[in-house]
Amino acid sequence: MASRGTTGAAGLLARARDGVLLYGLTPPRAGTTPEQADAVAEAALTRLRSVQVDGLVLYDVDAEADRATTPRPFPFMPMMDPAVFLDRHLAGWAGPVVVYRAVGKYTGDELGRWLAQTHRDRVLTVLVGAASRDQVVRTSLPEAYRRHAGLPRPPRMGGVVIAERHSTAGAEHRRMLRKQDAGCEFFVSQVCYDLDRTRNLLSDYAYGCRDLGLDPRPVVLTLAPCGSVKTLEFMSWLGIDVPGWLRTEIARSGDPLAVSYEQCVVNARILIAFCRRLGLPFGINVESLTNRKVEIDASIDLVREIRGQLDRA
Repeated sequence: MASRGTTGAAGLLARARDGVLLYGLTPPRAGTTPEQADAVAEAALTRLRSVQVDGLVLYDVDAEADRATTPRPFPFMPMMDPAVFLDRHLAGWAGPVVVYRAVGKYTGDELGRWLAQTHRDRVLTVLVGAASRDQVVRTSLPEAYRRHAGLPRPPRMGGVVIAERHSTAGAEHRRMLRKQDAGCEFFVSQVCYDLDRTRNLLSDYAYGCRDLGLDPRPVVLTLAPCGSVKTLEFMSWLGIDVPGWLRTEIARSGDPLAVSYEQCVVNARILIAFCRRLGLPFGINVESLTNRKVEIDASIDLVREIRGQLDRA
């Protein structure tokens, strides 16, 4: 299966001038048999065949026990290494892939070997640091950046951006600029539900780049439907801020998935227009936060809707 434009990693970033569309996948559980993993991959690619995404995002799931004081709403399940899932089970996908690396899980040598050996023409990576300052890590994010910088041909690297951090400290755009200076060529956001916080961050970053005479890097904004109060609780645990009025509507509605889906459609339209007005290269990444079929199906419908928005604009 090919992406909408199989031009590799460099082409994906170049096309972000007009807006690219990605879909995020979580690998199957650790211990999944090769046959089962093949079936998971084929099911995902079958769902995506009708919607023409420009690239995939493969997440690297960590326990993040120090993220919050409240219990995790869904129990943590170790997942297959996303790089292994890509190499062994996603042969049907020919387009670019963004592979996340939770760097604290790996030794510096393990991380360095993967960075040196991965197919940079097709694979990009997002290096993710610890969820909290108290988390015990095997490799820190600054060390991971140094490892990446020391390689002759590493994969194109991106960083995580979180609008919620910007709303409290007002410094997330400066963190983006530091990451850009360390080699980040793009950014991927946490799931966006609060439009004002997201637009404040995008504006500060775009104008901050302009003031410094820098070209802004593509910012990929993540959207995900929410189909239940339990998913809403999980989003809160992850640090995703949902405006109070929307939390109430989702929680009180007889069809919470329809409420959140409608808001995701609105958010996509507004964010696409806003990025274009800023002259900010961008993408939209859609994912399902759970493995519930109704939420996965809604995420595919959302991809189809956003594809139409991007193509019409």
